[in-house]
Amino acid sequence: MPRVDFYVTEDAQADARLALACRVVEKAYLAKQQVLVWCGDSPTLTRLDELLWTFSDGSFVPHDVLDTTVPVETARAPVSLTTDQAVSSHYDLLVNITDTAPACWTAFERVVEILDGNNAVRQAARERFRLYRERGIEPETHAIATDGRRPTGGRATRANHSN
Repeated sequence: MPRVDFYVTEDAQADARLALACRVVEKAYLAKQQVLVWCGDSPTLTRLDELLWTFSDGSFVPHDVLDTTVPVETARAPVSLTTDQAVSSHYDLLVNITDTAPACWTAFERVVEILDGNNAVRQAARERFRLYRERGIEPETHAIATDGRRPTGGRATRANHSN
């Protein structure tokens, strides 16, 4: 079963979730991981595609945009963005920026759930947290400050999301 991590920012601005996803994806890319980002819908995929080129002056995250005309198996970049739940076993990490758990989540070594300060996003995340626990996985939660750092004294915790 995969390791599951929830990365959480209190920021509820429009692109906060995507900005946090960019930082997580960049870190995974620099660690030489193969990353699949599940965007859920085309507008989110398009916006994340744009942000991966512009979110930081010094960053470069090579990525493919996969759709029905570009099968997952043909991806060449270390990071792939998709709205399709089809999966290839060559990815190490699934980054989920949707409000549902993709059916393919068990095929990965690690799953990262990206959350912002939006209440609806948080409520949907609680459901996924319960789903992972029901499958025998104890997810870890990482609080990330707006500037991208963990808050002072903050560290990974096994959060109690039993409500």
